[in-house]
Amino acid sequence: MQIEVLKSKIHRATVTEANLNYIGSIGIDENLMDAANLVESEKVHIYNINNGERFETYIIKSERGSGTISLNGAAARKVEPDDLVIIVSYASIDFEQAKNHVPAIIFPDNNNKI
Repeated sequence: MQIEVLKSKIHRATVTEANLNYIGSIGIDENLMDAANLVESEKVHIYNINNGERFETYIIKSERGSGTISLNGAAARKVEPDDLVIIVSYASIDFEQAKNHVPAIIFPDNNNKI
């Protein structure tokens, strides 16, 4: 049996940009991606702490060390710069493996640095 478990979490990242005129996605600083075990094009769920919005999109890499968390396209309507968001991804794994699974969880500072 397969179950869905938390794979990765960036807890309380600060939105740096909301760009309505971009095709779509969330841009995430590569340092944050590496630390949270995330990859480009991976599906993520975004939970906006400021307004309660919850939505899905996919990741694009942003410049390493930039601190960028940029919501683009339609998702830009669900956030404002300086909003705090939780970014999570899930994985389907075997039930027995799930008992020992440890997700990658990071807590960036106010400038999205680890």
